[in-house]
Amino acid sequence: MIPSELLDAMDSGVIYDPADPSLSAIQRERIAMVAEYNASDPRNLDQRYAMLRRMFASVGESVCIEAPMYANWGGMKVHIGSHVYINFLCTFVDDSPIFIEDHVMIGPRVTLATATHPIDPEARRKGLQYNKPIRIRENAWIGAGAIISPGVTIGRNSVIGAGSVVTHDIPDDVVAYGIPARVVKRIE
Repeated sequence: MIPSELLDAMDSGVIYDPADPSLSAIQRERIAMVAEYNASDPRNLDQRYAMLRRMFASVGESVCIEAPMYANWGGMKVHIGSHVYINFLCTFVDDSPIFIEDHVMIGPRVTLATATHPIDPEARRKGLQYNKPIRIRENAWIGAGAIISPGVTIGRNSVIGAGSVVTHDIPDDVVAYGIPARVVKRIE
């Protein structure tokens, strides 16, 4: 069990030590769940869905996550709505909550990273980090190879182009792409 003060630090944007011994055993167990999922039979959809419901914080109806995928906390802080499709090689850096709403599509090799590190060199030398949650709103589509940075919200119905690096919030009903991603058109 993660001590409540450490769990609060992980979720509140406060700098903490991710190498705290109270985290290691739990994180290894969670990563083992991901390995089991990745090794599961892709034809047994009921078994895979049951595994997702055990691993993730919440999972709606009709959710498909293609294996392999990676989650450094085994999805412990990932909330997935209904009718969500996540393609191969998705990486959830789920040190802080990730919220994926209904009808979201995520392409292959997408990274959703909630963890970040201080700019201060001494704090980095100590391995300290802090986290910011990510939210992907209803009916968004994240293209292949995109990277969603800590603290970002992707708006409803918005499209993120393949290979984009999203470093700031994207509003509803737009297409955004690039490094860093920028809005290039509104969706009418």
